Amino acid sequence: MSPIRPEKRTPRPLTSLALTPRAPAPLAVLLCSLGAALAALALPALLGSTLSRLVAGGPVPWTGIRLCLVLTAAEVLLDAAVAALGGAASATRTARLRGLLLGRVLAAAPDDRDLPRPGDLATRLTANTAEAATVPVTLASAVPAVLLPLGGLAGVLLTDLWTGLALLAGFPAVAVLLRVFTTGTAEAGARYQHTQAVLASRLTEVLEGAETVRAAGTARREFARVTAPLAELAAHGRTTWLLYGRAAGRAGVLLPLLTVLVLAVAGLRLAAGALDVGALVAVTRYTALAVGIGTVTGALGALARGRAAAGRLTPLLALCAPPSGSAPLPIGGGALTLRGVGLRREGADVLCGIDLDVAAGEYLAVVGRSGAGKSRLVAVAGGLVVPSAGRVLLDGADLRDLDPGALRRAVAYAFERPVLFGDTIGDALAFGAARADGATVRAGARGAAAHAFVRALPDGYATPADAAPLSGGEHQRLGLARAFAHQGRLLVLDDATSALDTLTEREVHRHVARLPVTRLHVTHRPAVAARADRVLWLDAGRVRGCGPHAELWHDPAYREVFTGGPAARPAGADQGGLAC
Repeated sequence: MSPIRPEKRTPRPLTSLALTPRAPAPLAVLLCSLGAALAALALPALLGSTLSRLVAGGPVPWTGIRLCLVLTAAEVLLDAAVAALGGAASATRTARLRGLLLGRVLAAAPDDRDLPRPGDLATRLTANTAEAATVPVTLASAVPAVLLPLGGLAGVLLTDLWTGLALLAGFPAVAVLLRVFTTGTAEAGARYQHTQAVLASRLTEVLEGAETVRAAGTARREFARVTAPLAELAAHGRTTWLLYGRAAGRAGVLLPLLTVLVLAVAGLRLAAGALDVGALVAVTRYTALAVGIGTVTGALGALARGRAAAGRLTPLLALCAPPSGSAPLPIGGGALTLRGVGLRREGADVLCGIDLDVAAGEYLAVVGRSGAGKSRLVAVAGGLVVPSAGRVLLDGADLRDLDPGALRRAVAYAFERPVLFGDTIGDALAFGAARADGATVRAGARGAAAHAFVRALPDGYATPADAAPLSGGEHQRLGLARAFAHQGRLLVLDDATSALDTLTEREVHRHVARLPVTRLHVTHRPAVAARADRVLWLDAGRVRGCGPHAELWHDPAYREVFTGGPAARPAGADQGGLAC
């Protein structure tokens, strides 16, 4: 059986994602910035010409004065438009980019190793996304920012060649200054963002494990571990500001000296009669534009930080969703078939040649030692993870060919650690591919032995989810209730009753046994396996045995799965597992 390879997405450059017909704002920013730059470059020549005519006597050049006023107003208005359009475009792009990345993350397989840790992921989706989203607008405004110094140099050269050559002599030093600043800022920005992600990851870990930290009495130690990167973060921040300070200091020495040199040459040319007063004013204004690299350094710094942030987002853009089709789910009762299913992760086989037939309405327990591949198997069976080899069929239809919405409505999951979404308990239980109505939610809660304690909450099913004081077992029962309310054709219980007491677990299993759907139940408890129609016994990603619990119990190695003991190598492990 040839391996199944999900289609890989080649991430588009982050700048190109905004420069599309659907997002024309960066183009508008570019046009307004160019307009403002052209107005700024035209004004000195027009001002110098008008002033020369005034000094020479004769009629007042009202036309030139009016044009100077128009160019000044145009520059101010266009700069204001750039600020307004740029802010709106960056905010819009941030929202679009976050939605795109979040969609990629949610569509990826739950065990995708390309996913960063939760704290790092949150940093990328918030701070890094906001910085990367500014790249198109910053790039659009940086082009005119570079045009101003070059245009100023051209203006001086055209006004007076010798004065322009004096200005040109200082430009190599300015170029070196900009290059050193840009390179240092990019490196410091990348290190800052990496350290920021480390800090967020540690903080998330500690918050999720707050009870463990309190129980261990290690709050001070964890506080020190979480806050340790702050010193490194501060160092990277100081490095960035030091780069800015050095650039500003060097520019503060270099640019005034260059300005003095240019004006000295212009004064000598004026004294020699090669320049008039209007030309001198034009040279002065053009020189100010040529040496005004503050806007350029700001744009380059923003681009460097944005590129560093974009580099951290590229792996998320490359995430690929499981392949899916558009075929409707055929009529059936949930018959499940796996043929030659294999799964590789990080270069190792975690599932090997699984052949499995589960009849419609059958109750199959999945058992095995920790790491045997139980959760991976049911994730593949329900379409959460795409196998590296083989096929998975539900009622005869390949999961890859099914419409994703139809598949998600047909398969319900309950996990060991369920996460509840919604404002209220009722909303959390109704959450799913299709929202369950109130009667279905209450029926699911009764099946999970949760109806009584939910009714006892201050507002019953309307109690805010974050205000409900839930134990671990109650939390798990709500996850079961949600699955029961969306049971579809295939119900997957991934160790979803591990936190229940014996009596509650027995009550829940009585409900599970009556459900008219196909059921896969990952469990570590022999009592659960005994209630199932059959047991699938996994060992090192292969089928070690399959049959009723009572028959498998005669095998000492099977009993050791529940009681503990040395693990025996499965017979025929080198040749693949058994069929079930």
